[in-house]
Amino acid sequence: MIVRVNMSNDYRTLWERHWWWRSREFLLRREIERAAGDDRIERILDVGCGDGLFFDFLGRFGSVEGIEADARRVNDPRRREQIRVMEIDRDFRSEEPYDLIVMLDVLEHIQDDIGVLKALRRSLKPGGRYILTVPALPILWSRHDEANGHFRRYTKATLRHALEDAGFQIKILKYFYFWTVAPMLLRRLVSPAGEGETAIENYAVAVPPAPINKLMEMMSNCEHVLGRIAPPPIGGSILAIAVNP
Repeated sequence: MIVRVNMSNDYRTLWERHWWWRSREFLLRREIERAAGDDRIERILDVGCGDGLFFDFLGRFGSVEGIEADARRVNDPRRREQIRVMEIDRDFRSEEPYDLIVMLDVLEHIQDDIGVLKALRRSLKPGGRYILTVPALPILWSRHDEANGHFRRYTKATLRHALEDAGFQIKILKYFYFWTVAPMLLRRLVSPAGEGETAIENYAVAVPPAPINKLMEMMSNCEHVLGRIAPPPIGGSILAIAVNP
């Protein structure tokens, strides 16, 4: 059975069930564990945290706080005291600096991306890490991007420029979801951008039937593992790990 989900009000279903979110978490867990190493991490900020969906994992490393712009996504009473409902902008300041800031597919929603990157770097301790993912390749721009309020899709070059302009030192910058590029080009043809407000309002993401969903998750996880040896030349997403020098 296919389940259609409106991303604005049922993000938890996508995080817990959809192959793309499950496989992205698989990749991020491995990368965060490697990045953390034996370093001491006391304070963690998850920007665009939704309902604190990644808090259980991040909490293994330190104390976790979150920022979420959409109040409709903050429903878990266990997490409310840890999450500030607010828009993040270039004026963001933290009372105490963080050891780790995580920002998963959020930067593309922010018009002033470099201004926010500068604010986040100022909120990191010297040597603190910033881990983010963003959608890749402007050629893949479709109704999906419009419906989700994206301002842009990045390339490695444009993301590198933004991070370095903000003062970050880049440690890892790589594409992932290589195998999805062809289907996403097809999605662009089937669901092109610029079809009006009605098309955007009715847009939803489908969770495939369970066998197909699991197969796609396994394909993606295999790509992530192989990508440690041979990073793909392109992909539907980009992962970056940077530090505050």
